[in-house]
Amino acid sequence: MAAEALSTIAGDPAALPALDARDRLADGALRASELADACLRRIAERDSEIRAWTHLDADYVRRQAEMLDGHRQSGGAPGALHGLPVGIKDIVDTRDMPTENGNPLDAGRQPDEDAWLVRRLRAAGALIAGKTATTECAYLAPAATRNPHDTSRTPGGSSSGSAAAVASGMVPLAIGTQTGGSVIRPASFCGVVGFKPSFGLVPRSGVLRTSRRLDTIGTFARTIEDVALLTEVLAGDDPGDPDTTPRAAPRLLDIASSAPPVAPQFAFVRTPAWGEIAPDCAEGFAELVDALGDRCDEVELPDIFAEAAVAHRRIMLAEMAHNLRRYHDRGADRLAAETRAAIDEGRTIGASDYLAALDWREPLYAGLEEVFARYDAIVTPAAPGEAPAGLGSTGSAAFNSLWTLLGVPAVSVPLLTGANGLPIGVQLVGPRFNDGQLLRSARWLVHSLAAGA
Repeated sequence: MAAEALSTIAGDPAALPALDARDRLADGALRASELADACLRRIAERDSEIRAWTHLDADYVRRQAEMLDGHRQSGGAPGALHGLPVGIKDIVDTRDMPTENGNPLDAGRQPDEDAWLVRRLRAAGALIAGKTATTECAYLAPAATRNPHDTSRTPGGSSSGSAAAVASGMVPLAIGTQTGGSVIRPASFCGVVGFKPSFGLVPRSGVLRTSRRLDTIGTFARTIEDVALLTEVLAGDDPGDPDTTPRAAPRLLDIASSAPPVAPQFAFVRTPAWGEIAPDCAEGFAELVDALGDRCDEVELPDIFAEAAVAHRRIMLAEMAHNLRRYHDRGADRLAAETRAAIDEGRTIGASDYLAALDWREPLYAGLEEVFARYDAIVTPAAPGEAPAGLGSTGSAAFNSLWTLLGVPAVSVPLLTGANGLPIGVQLVGPRFNDGQLLRSARWLVHSLAAGA
């Protein structure tokens, strides 16, 4: 991570990766109140310019930390996330904080219950730090958040605040969601690790629904091990989410932290979006492929993959028109132009076109399975390049929508630097429900490149 975004100050708990902080909290070398105070100091120092938070109550954060310290001091066993502050994207319901969905029509909205994932976090001993900024209804209208590396640039979206909060050291962990590219793209722009698990791995009950067939819970952290730790806690089966099914615990952290039995093989895939790539990003990927040598081959996807972007858009907008119609009916004039346009376009998509778009998913995934039969992971851009200048857009999701459509796990790792010295993420993609193995391959890649540097 660039020094501009997060300077590692000796003795500052806010600079610790989550896994290191967890171990210190568990053995008593660090108290939850010390970590909370360090994070609150960094928020006080930087959030006036970054604007990552829509709701944060410092006194409430401290009270949670004191309660967690009291639990530990009384002999209580620490949970998997004991004392770790977590930022929650403001489309995820919280019973003790407003959830406004980035939407003026939901101003002051206070849910009665926590979302499923928030209950899971609390049970694991996490400290709910506050609500992070989102684009309106998790779509395209930008939030107020700025990129921590250059506040004249976008942090990406829609999980703008979550990515920026982790990148600037305000919290070690944060929750996002992805319907198009809303985890992977801001992770790339902000220079953090962003993980979009397999569709259906993490339940979405209590999260604003925009598209049932696409919405996916994601995680942000500073390391691959940290996103594995957080995502493992969130994985589960919830009868309230029809797209989850009972599965064995995924053991993401153990698998991600282990050495692969053999060195992974990577497929470099340009995707049909390659025409959007920035020159410095293209150059960076050429150097990456060269550095990997015989561990990486360039693979061209069949021509039918060019249909994926259209299929993704039809599914997303048709379902947004259905799920967000209540906002349009209540006050279309108060919605951002981007949100209104999406709902209006979604209403024009016919049932046959929508169903035909759904039918593209499995044939396209079958084409990917041929790639995964030979390669451990696909390597591809997380975004076209550095975060774009200006705050009027959250950037292009052209390199993300294919993988969201197919429900495969994807992770962005900050391995490249652009012409302006800003981070560019390398995206790795794996087979459905091989999340741990994907993270292990990504970790191998990071360590391999570091050893060869």
